[in-house]
Amino acid sequence: MNLAAAANETMAHNSNLLVYSAMAVYTLAFLAHMAEWVFGSRSKVGRTAAALTVQAPAPATASVGAAANGGTGTAVLERPKVVTRSVAGSRDVPDGPGAAGGTEKGDLYGRIAISLTVLAWALHVGGVVTRALSVQRAPWGNMYEFSTTFAAVAVGLFLLLLVLKKNVRWIGLPLVTSVLLDLGLAVSVLYTASDQLVPALHSYWLWIHVSCAIISGAALYLGAVATGLFLFRDRHEAKLADPAGKQPGAFATSVLERLPSAASLDKFAYRINATVFPLWTFTIIAGAIWAEAAWGRYWGWDPKEVWSFITWVAYAGYLHARATAGWKGRKAAWLGLIAFACYLFNYYGVNIFVTGLHSYAGV
Repeated sequence: MNLAAAANETMAHNSNLLVYSAMAVYTLAFLAHMAEWVFGSRSKVGRTAAALTVQAPAPATASVGAAANGGTGTAVLERPKVVTRSVAGSRDVPDGPGAAGGTEKGDLYGRIAISLTVLAWALHVGGVVTRALSVQRAPWGNMYEFSTTFAAVAVGLFLLLLVLKKNVRWIGLPLVTSVLLDLGLAVSVLYTASDQLVPALHSYWLWIHVSCAIISGAALYLGAVATGLFLFRDRHEAKLADPAGKQPGAFATSVLERLPSAASLDKFAYRINATVFPLWTFTIIAGAIWAEAAWGRYWGWDPKEVWSFITWVAYAGYLHARATAGWKGRKAAWLGLIAFACYLFNYYGVNIFVTGLHSYAGV
């Protein structure tokens, strides 16, 4: 074995150690995120929600009364605080205080959770980078590499939103849970030793096409999380709006009332999906250009190509539904989840169960 091969093997080993280390820290972050939800006070949630819905009364002084007393005063009416993010026709419900419930103890655990998530993400990115150095190419040439990179990008987008002061800390728990499942599947079932790619994949389009697919999928995942939570929160608000109906239990109330309102979750998911849709469109176009360079045709009805297009159609249908009055809300949300399910099947189902030119088996 020459020195270069030995160095590559060492880096591959270090990559595995970093990924396993990241999983250990992600586990601690998961426990901290759980603690943030557990120690958020229910009573504090109720008080915060009530405080948000109270509007400051306008001063009672009127210019007519002042004139009657010989004065020249003018009434000053304070504008009521805007506490909703709803659209026309939706409920006027304020956003919840977040996973910490507005309590000092809950917020402490939340900050610990974010700190651990940042540390785990740094180790995770280190594992991806050392994997790239060990194979001297883009670190997404097979399902193992794609999965680890996908998870790193998803966490990176979450942290970026936090840096931009967006109210997204509620994504932390489902995100870290999903990342642990993804990495666990990657290291146990999808793992592939460091190796070179088949000739068709030796192209600069590997950097362009697959990186766009990873970024698109990571962002669409965040939108899918918001969409799923929207369905739960919307049903919760509907129960509260119907006093004669069955009221939600204490556990559901404790969790769901800390989330943003259904209108805010719906808007967040829509903005994510609408922003990423052009990138997913470019991903398919780039894949077609690469296919022409590698196989001499732009489109050949390969299973991966077909399901990429199905995913595109599903998200196009979701965006169109959002612009159609009769399909807003829950109907559009279900379309969004179906579209992300198509993305997942395009990755796991097609790669594992369907044989095609895009199959990663043996790479």
